[in-house]
Amino acid sequence: MAHTENSTTAVRLLFVTRQAAEFLPLSALVQANSWKLERADSGLEVLERIQSGDAPQLILLELRRGESDCLHTLRWIRRVRPELPVVLLSDAENNEQIVEAVRLGAQDYILRPCDTEALEKVLQRHLSRTLVETGDVASESIECLGDDLFFVSASESTRRLRARAELLAQINVPVLIVGENGSGKEMTARLIHKLSVRSGFKFAKINCGALPGELLDSELFGYERGAVNGAPRTKQGKLETCKGGTLFLEDIAEMPAPLQSKLVRVLQDNQFFRSGNEEPIPVDVRIIASTNLDAEKLVSQRRLREDLYYRLSAFTLQVPPLRQRKEEIPVLLGHLISRMAKHYALAPRVISPSVMDICQEHSWPGNLQELENFAKRYLVMGDNSLESELRVEINPLEGKPEKAATRHAAGSLKSLVRSAKGEAERNAISGALEQTHWNRKAAARLLSISYRALLYKIQEYQIAPPDYVAEFAADFGARSRNQ
Repeated sequence: MAHTENSTTAVRLLFVTRQAAEFLPLSALVQANSWKLERADSGLEVLERIQSGDAPQLILLELRRGESDCLHTLRWIRRVRPELPVVLLSDAENNEQIVEAVRLGAQDYILRPCDTEALEKVLQRHLSRTLVETGDVASESIECLGDDLFFVSASESTRRLRARAELLAQINVPVLIVGENGSGKEMTARLIHKLSVRSGFKFAKINCGALPGELLDSELFGYERGAVNGAPRTKQGKLETCKGGTLFLEDIAEMPAPLQSKLVRVLQDNQFFRSGNEEPIPVDVRIIASTNLDAEKLVSQRRLREDLYYRLSAFTLQVPPLRQRKEEIPVLLGHLISRMAKHYALAPRVISPSVMDICQEHSWPGNLQELENFAKRYLVMGDNSLESELRVEINPLEGKPEKAATRHAAGSLKSLVRSAKGEAERNAISGALEQTHWNRKAAARLLSISYRALLYKIQEYQIAPPDYVAEFAADFGARSRNQ
């Protein structure tokens, strides 16, 4: 058995192979990624390591044609450590064994001959997700912000964004955050608040597009007793209740022009007048605003006051959309699923390789909100019911040019794996429908999926009801039309 130099912090990979020569090509790859690579000669050695608490973060399992030790090892790992990712290294002609290994729970497979870039991509993908789920990701990559929100800086663009946010946090100036809907503007605002000296005080948010002008005015500035529709008591606005803290104004361009004018005076004079009161009230609050539109266009269209724009835009942060930081998707999905599993008291569900590939190709027009919704549905339903949602836009088999024989073998093998999963899903749906006597809503509840998803899968697999159910439905429909 061979080992790299000892390290207590490095990510550990265990390569299970009897061929010492197979071990050597991986050395440069693991060295470049600061991983720790170990080798086990047999499945028995793997089991002994796991039983003794010496489990790695990922197992690379060599699958040789005609050998059963690999599948026996995989069965045992899935029973005692189902969350531990296992990646197969195999020849293309081992189709039947690879399909069986996937059924047993292998997360991914790599076909020989494989280039270093392809191997690194697969290993990075599964290690990113595993480290998030086990809490081994560096603390600076995922930061909790309160209210069940978090900021992830696992890509070069978000690391730059975080660095700028940290710099601005130390300066008590207004900030404008620009980005698409769902890209993480609020999380960026909360990050600035958390990193600033105001973090011990309140963070408040107002959605300027969700409130009519009069209500938005009272939310910001408050009013005196009797000043608004005979109000029975004085109301403090967020500019007062958030004293010492940070006020986040979402969709600032949706604020009516008169209120934009009042906000300019607040930023200029650090004071305001509450409705019904002529005494100035000092302001000690940091203003952070956001928009999902082109701010300069908003100014030219007179939807955003020019003086307010220049007050806010001296320090502007651009939040990149998810499609420009796809390397974060494994980390984000792993964290979301792990967090949701705890919230709903469910077992974390491992994302299948085919779905992860599609997720990294999907454009995510809804950004983090769309990804979070997908993670929630995936946790409940698994990959088979959701894979088609993302396939509408992209072809998951498109990629870098490969040799024709390798591409054909990989495509055929992927088809076999999908076929095996589809068969299992079809059987599960048919069984649930039979158990509920074709009550589809009851079957959906039994399968823990939505009624709409069940109808889609029934149509996809062309699952027909028994004759007596079909006859009853036809008779019921005829009677309904005659009534």
